[in-house]
Amino acid sequence: MPAEATAPSAPAEGDGGGSPEGDTHPDRAYAGDPHAAPTAGRPEADRLRKGPTPDQAPGSGDPYRRQQPPAPASGDTNRVQQPAPAPDRGHQNHRPVPPAPAHGDRPLGHSADGKGPAPHRPEPRGGLLMGRPFGVPVYVAPSWFLVAALITWVFGGQLERVLPELGAARYLVSLFFAVAFYASVLVHELAHTVAALRFKLPVRRIQLQFFGGVSEIEKEAETPGREFILAFVGPLLSLVLAGVFYGAAQTVEPGTVPGVLLAGLMISNLIVAAFNLLPGLPLDGGRMLRAIVWKITGKPMKGTIAAAWVGRALAVSVLIGLPLLTQSGALGTDAADNVGMDTVLDALLAAILAAIIWTGAGNSLRMARLREHLPELRARALTRRAVPVETDTPLSEALRRANAAGARALVVVDADGQPLSLVREAAIVGVPEHRRPWVAVSGLAQDLTDGMRVSAELSGEELLDALRATPATEYLVVEETGEIYGVLSAADVERAFVKAMARPS
Repeated sequence: MPAEATAPSAPAEGDGGGSPEGDTHPDRAYAGDPHAAPTAGRPEADRLRKGPTPDQAPGSGDPYRRQQPPAPASGDTNRVQQPAPAPDRGHQNHRPVPPAPAHGDRPLGHSADGKGPAPHRPEPRGGLLMGRPFGVPVYVAPSWFLVAALITWVFGGQLERVLPELGAARYLVSLFFAVAFYASVLVHELAHTVAALRFKLPVRRIQLQFFGGVSEIEKEAETPGREFILAFVGPLLSLVLAGVFYGAAQTVEPGTVPGVLLAGLMISNLIVAAFNLLPGLPLDGGRMLRAIVWKITGKPMKGTIAAAWVGRALAVSVLIGLPLLTQSGALGTDAADNVGMDTVLDALLAAILAAIIWTGAGNSLRMARLREHLPELRARALTRRAVPVETDTPLSEALRRANAAGARALVVVDADGQPLSLVREAAIVGVPEHRRPWVAVSGLAQDLTDGMRVSAELSGEELLDALRATPATEYLVVEETGEIYGVLSAADVERAFVKAMARPS
């Protein structure tokens, strides 16, 4: 079965240990005394050293002096006085800043549809967890039970001709054969997994499914030699298993239950090895062909293109050739001149196999194209400009500062300007505008953990790995010196990831 090198997945948005995304429960969002006017955040908190905001009062002799809000009209005792704009300190230095939102981008605190970001749907686990050999989870997909029933039925029919004395017990023997066959497939996949771990390539999971199994390897081999070895060890181990079952069959009497089972397992492992050695992606032989072309040309993308197109040609050959071979009797069956149920089943099997091979070849092309464009995913380019606010700053004042500065993120800092937490955009959108003067930003913030601080220099797979290690909705992006550069949204990375996949080579 193929050792599938999966595309690096986009970071999943999560809570990173804080409140779940979109959690805007009033008990968490509401802050302060509802009968007292909110206090504006201290202007000393504006320490991002990213240039001025345009709200400094002109002509003021003291740039830190707060402008007094207008007095309420006489008799209007219920009028809410909005916090005064906080003046900016001016240019602290001239470090580069994250780009401001393009014209037409929605300001912070407003969603495109009024509902905020869509909730994250966790990736399905892949079926029933069977164990974690070498630390890699092994799942059995629901489709396996269907193919196990199919194998039990087909092999049971063969046992009826070979061992008619078994009666109904032949189906128990057939079920044992189905389980033993997939145990052989698991050993095949574990060979890929052990080789990948030996080359320090992370393996996401092993999944046993309808037509065999898949080892989901998250990274690509660094050299064509390693790619060849990684692909070849699976069919090699299937050949070894076939030899083991052949040797074991010589120790038992033919025509008995153990003899029939061992012979069936020997033949099935030979078929698995031969099928996977076919030179087309996504099969192991396709990856071996890719490694050879990569070695000759020096370009992995050319190897992928060649092996993928051979895989598509192979899919067409299976679709047309397999029914013809079975109908002609070339595979050891009786030739059939008329179209019966067996012919229909052969055609259906060929169509399913061809679809799997064709789809796998196309996915291999898309993953190769994605890896080619992955270096374009740079934390520095995707980071949103942010403004610092202190914990007691009302949300309305914080949004005013952010929108005036063309920023789309808020960082909660202490009195010394050290970042404490990030204000979640989903929580901001969930607070009605009339309540924002009474809600402190601290009630909407997610505490920073070490994993939520990422370097502005990260790019490509390193960036995705850093974000996957600590799932969150926003990350604080810092310079090598520790200075704040801005805030990186997982949604922005996911959008860039999707664009990279769609962009042609």
